[in-house]
Amino acid sequence: MPEIAEIARVVHFLRLHLVDKTIKNASAIDDANVFGKVGTTGADVAKALTGKKVVSAGNQGKYFWITLDKPPHLVMHFGMTGWIHIRNEQTAYTNYYKKMKPEEKEAWPPKYWKFQLKTTDDTEVAFTDPRRFGRVRLVDCPGDAIRKHSPLVENGPDPVVDTEVFTEEFLKKKMKSRHVPIKALLLDQAMISGIGNWVGDEVLFQARLHPEQYCDDFSDEQIKNLYQAIRYVCKFAVDRLAESDEFPEDWLFHYRWGKGGKNATSHLPSGEKLAFLTVGGRTSCYAPELQKKTGKVVPGVKEELLESDQDEEAEQKKPKGKKAAPKPKAKAEPKGKAKTAKVKAEEAAALIKEEEVSPEPATPPTKRKRKTEEVEDQKPAAKKGKATATKSPAGQRKKTAAAAKVEEEPVEDLSGRRRSGRLRGQAAT
Repeated sequence: MPEIAEIARVVHFLRLHLVDKTIKNASAIDDANVFGKVGTTGADVAKALTGKKVVSAGNQGKYFWITLDKPPHLVMHFGMTGWIHIRNEQTAYTNYYKKMKPEEKEAWPPKYWKFQLKTTDDTEVAFTDPRRFGRVRLVDCPGDAIRKHSPLVENGPDPVVDTEVFTEEFLKKKMKSRHVPIKALLLDQAMISGIGNWVGDEVLFQARLHPEQYCDDFSDEQIKNLYQAIRYVCKFAVDRLAESDEFPEDWLFHYRWGKGGKNATSHLPSGEKLAFLTVGGRTSCYAPELQKKTGKVVPGVKEELLESDQDEEAEQKKPKGKKAAPKPKAKAEPKGKAKTAKVKAEEAAALIKEEEVSPEPATPPTKRKRKTEEVEDQKPAAKKGKATATKSPAGQRKKTAAAAKVEEEPVEDLSGRRRSGRLRGQAAT
């Protein structure tokens, strides 16, 4: 979502290319979200713009506007994906254009346009919004009183524009009067205008504060550091017109976009790991080793350390030695019907393996035993030649009788003598 710096960039270009010019014609798509949800229509907006002179452009946090020589005036909010384009001008920051196809950069009117206008000197301006969370409304009031009317009057001070209101004492008073996570307080536009997710993460990183610590549980020194960080980050980003290539290398901004990315950066250049926190649907990126808890935090915080290809490469570069056989890890029990046949088979195999007793290795028979077994398998006819391949019932009965006779002899030695007795018994038969 465009934040304080991106809005300042748009206003910069509007002042350069639109202020003091007269609008020759305007047209708009009748979008029920962009226009309808704030009580107007595309036709009303086009009518309000046509033939009017643009007197000024301004901004407060995430809102911006153009005042005309006659009311009503146009007040806009970009939502998640809105933007202002001026033909033949690069109004957006570099990363914005990296996501566009070459043909989209040259197309006019631009894709997803909601309203467009043309001035008497042929300057062309268009408002676009692919996801339609942006809002364009008409405010009927004197131009110099626009900030005293809704929606601007309900929003807090802009930390760059309203330096007389946004002071350290103002911030301290707001923090001590609330009991919410500090990140949530910074994102509350009724408290401070213009801080969104990336600015909020950057501010807390620079101040070295944990994003989910309660705002009323910080020391005066920490509040001072936070105030200075807000002023520093917001003013620097606004002065650079949100051109992130010019942001300092030690800013978290350059490393916070890696969640789920293929080539994600999971740590800072100085080595500290990065992590994400999710509370109530809000996600924060921070450095746990630098932004430590010094007070009470929201219970139930879900922390997720970032993993990246760099981590895998570092793991592969570690010296490899002999590894002990890994111990089997207990697998989590799947819930409900989610347990598949494969999981059941694996569990059964593991259970069998745990309960199974390894059989003792069979001792190979000695030469003497083999000879004994051969003699026992022979029939009486074997005296004349080779042993027969199969045994007849009669031969089996003779063998059984001979074995019985041998078993009746007393055996004192269970090893050699018993076998000798068997041999003698066979020979006597």
